Amino acid sequence: LFRSDWHWQISNSFLSIDDLSKILKLSSDEKNVIETEANLPIRIAPYYASLISSSNPLDAIRRTVVPTIEELNVSEGEAEDPLSEHQMQKTHCIVHRYPDRVLFLVTDFCSTYCRYCTRSHSVAKRSNHHSSMQQWLEAIEYIKKNKNIRDVLISGGDPLTLPDNKLEFLLAQLRKIEHVEIIRIGTKVPVVLPQRITPELVKMLKKYHPLFLSIHFTHPEEITKETKLACNMLADAGIPMGSQTVLLKGINDNADIYKKLAHELLKIRVKPYYLYQCDPIEGSAHFRTSIEKGLEIMKKLRGFTSGYAIPYYVVDAPGGGGKIPLLPAYYKGKDDDGNVVLKNFEEKLFKYPDYI
Repeated sequence: LFRSDWHWQISNSFLSIDDLSKILKLSSDEKNVIETEANLPIRIAPYYASLISSSNPLDAIRRTVVPTIEELNVSEGEAEDPLSEHQMQKTHCIVHRYPDRVLFLVTDFCSTYCRYCTRSHSVAKRSNHHSSMQQWLEAIEYIKKNKNIRDVLISGGDPLTLPDNKLEFLLAQLRKIEHVEIIRIGTKVPVVLPQRITPELVKMLKKYHPLFLSIHFTHPEEITKETKLACNMLADAGIPMGSQTVLLKGINDNADIYKKLAHELLKIRVKPYYLYQCDPIEGSAHFRTSIEKGLEIMKKLRGFTSGYAIPYYVVDAPGGGGKIPLLPAYYKGKDDDGNVVLKNFEEKLFKYPDYI
C-alpha cells in the first residue's frame, strides 16, 4: 500500500524514464523519448501511477502522463505559448485577458504533469517553483487598483500543492478586496493527489466563500474511492466544483466514454463544465482531435443525457482570443413566414414563431 500522506506522495514521485521502467513495461516510443529535449519534465505521484496499466502503452491514463517520442515532433500551427498569455501578463503572476477577471499564477509546480499541458512552456522551469511573496503582493496590489476585477482564478501549476498557511494567506488577502466577488481555484489535485484534500484544508477553504473549484478530470478511470472521498468532502463544505476536461485523441474522444465520465462526476457533485479542444502547444499533434470530432460528441450528448451532464465545448482561441463555445448546427435559419427552423437531437425539424 502506498502512503496516504500527500507530502510522501510528492517526495516519492516518479521523475524519469528510469523510474518508470521499474513499474511499467515501456514501449519503444516511451523508451526512446529524449527527456532533456522534452518540453515538460516527468512527474507522476505514486497514487496516480497506481492507476496506470503496467503493460498497455495505449492505456488512457498512461498516455496522459508518460512521455513518448511523438512529443518531440513540432507540427505546423503549434506554438510554445499558443494562448499568448505572456502578452497579457500585467505582473509576474497576473494574466489579464477578460475585462472583469484575472488569472493569478501562484506556482509553476504540479504533483503530476500532464503531457498536453497548455503551460508546458512555464511549469517546472524554475528550481524554486512557487512565486515569491513580493510577486504575490504586486499581484494583489494590481487587483486592488483595478476595481472592475470581480473574479480571480488562482492557478499555476497547481495551487493546491501550496502549504495550507500560504494558501490561506492568499485567500485572506483576496477576500479583503471589496470588489472581488468570487475566487476560483484551478486544480487537478483531487484527481492526481486526493490525499491532499484533508479535513484541515477543507475547513480552511470553507472560510473564504464564495469559493469555487475548477477540477481537471480526463477519464472515468480517474474516479476512484479516494477521489470520490476528496470531492465529497469539498462538496459537503459548500464548495461548487466544475470539471474542465481536455478532449484527447484515443483517450476520451468518444461520446460513451465522455458520457460515463460526466455521469460519474455528477454522482460526486462535480458539474461537467468545459470540454476543451486541446491547445496547439508544441509537440501536441498526437493528442489533438478535429473540431468535427468534438461537435460529434456534443451532438451525441444533447438529448441523450441530463442537461447537467453536458459541458460547454470550447476552443481557447490561439493568439489570445479567449474561450469560444461551439455547438452543432441546431439553428437552421428562418422560413418564408418568419419562423425559426430548429433541428432537435432526433434530427427532426421544428418551427418557433419568432415574431410578434
